[in-house]
Amino acid sequence: MTGPEALDLARDALWVTVEISAPVMVVGLVVGVVIALIQALTQVQEMTLVFVPKIIAIFLTLLVTLPFMSDALNGFMVRISERIIAS
Repeated sequence: MTGPEALDLARDALWVTVEISAPVMVVGLVVGVVIALIQALTQVQEMTLVFVPKIIAIFLTLLVTLPFMSDALNGFMVRISERIIAS
């Protein structure tokens, strides 16, 4: 494997990681901001209030996006396998 091929593989791996983690991270961010806004508006500064809605939202997001994540990882593995076979 040459240097440019290794860089292509690393870039592809990073991009797949971003694609897989983006939905969960965005949902966690949105839920966190909404809860923080509600806390700021109501003057309720309970630290544990943020965790339960975030955990539930992230869990539901994982359930919904699991087929997409599986397809992305499967496609990445197929591309890696094709590169290995072609070598």
